[in-house]
Amino acid sequence: MTSDLSLLGRQIGYEQRSFWRNPAAAGFSFFFPIVFMVILASVFGNNKVSDLGNIRYVQYYVPSIVAFGIMGVTFTNLAISVTFKREAGTLKRMRGSALPAWIYLSGLIGNSVVVGILLTVLVIVFGVVVYSVTVPGNIFALIVTLAVGAACFCALGLALTTVIPNEDAAPAIVNLVFFPLLFISGTFFEIPKNSVLVKIAAAFPVRHFITATLAVFDPHVHSSWRGGDLLIMAIWGAAGLIVAARRFKWESSKK
Repeated sequence: MTSDLSLLGRQIGYEQRSFWRNPAAAGFSFFFPIVFMVILASVFGNNKVSDLGNIRYVQYYVPSIVAFGIMGVTFTNLAISVTFKREAGTLKRMRGSALPAWIYLSGLIGNSVVVGILLTVLVIVFGVVVYSVTVPGNIFALIVTLAVGAACFCALGLALTTVIPNEDAAPAIVNLVFFPLLFISGTFFEIPKNSVLVKIAAAFPVRHFITATLAVFDPHVHSSWRGGDLLIMAIWGAAGLIVAARRFKWESSKK
């Protein structure tokens, strides 16, 4: 077990070095959510969210952008990068190497989690310094919420690769699934609670991740724990893990 953990740590370190050696991609992963938050905060200014106890929109945007960033580096980036590696033959070669296959995949997932942690810290610090956003009082609730969300969307990202036929289709399929759910789930603006869109979004984990993260930051909420939201994310994550375990492809579809 100690040897496996050491090997996993080295693999995550390797993936991290590879990630930072591409500054354009690394910079996009970190600055895209910040740019989104600046634009949205500039548009809505000090307006209040009436459905959430009249909190400022910037207080709403920090947790939603944190959730957006986590989903981006786990679900989107993982699904696209794994598909590209599969079609390039990298997965097949790695599976035939001395490195255990689960260590290699766990290294990719671990790299996404590390990037997600750094992105979360960046967004929160930026929100506190620039917009005077209230820091979450229950840090443990924040950690658990983000951990469950990251695990859920890593599993779903790997599951989605099973239906992506090739690398050219990967960005289109991933974004077609991801961005409509982002908008109807209230990532960039609050959706009326009784609307049809919210009822549709409630069936998917994106809405629950945003709601659970917002509860940690909302100063009017008595409890930072959203057990129902965490449970639904865990169910989606378990389903994604089952699909990925049964249908994951190590070889390219090209003949």
